[in-house]
Amino acid sequence: MVQATLRSSTITREAMMGNDELLQPIHPGEVLLEEFLKPLGVSQYRLAKDISVPPRRINEIVHGKRSVTADTALRLSKYFGTTERFWLNLQVRYDLEVEKDRLADTLEHEVLVFQPV
Repeated sequence: MVQATLRSSTITREAMMGNDELLQPIHPGEVLLEEFLKPLGVSQYRLAKDISVPPRRINEIVHGKRSVTADTALRLSKYFGTTERFWLNLQVRYDLEVEKDRLADTLEHEVLVFQPV
């Protein structure tokens, strides 16, 4: 089992410049690249071959153009000795942060807060 020390303690980054400003959420592909592939000296191609997926899948995940699916999470978790939930949670948190930013004004104007009668 590979023990990776994660430097990304949260999935969203707080900007250093101001309290009101937030940076983009961290895509699971960035975590895969920065916390696993680079430190362990594993290429995207080798990972793809070792977990029996097309190299393009890993490349698209690393570049933030593809989501981590349940299938990929299971393969990554076995390969790196993590849990599948680790990878799926990264993806879900990323997706929620992106949607929260995208829908912030819409939700504020279109969705009522439940008020008990």
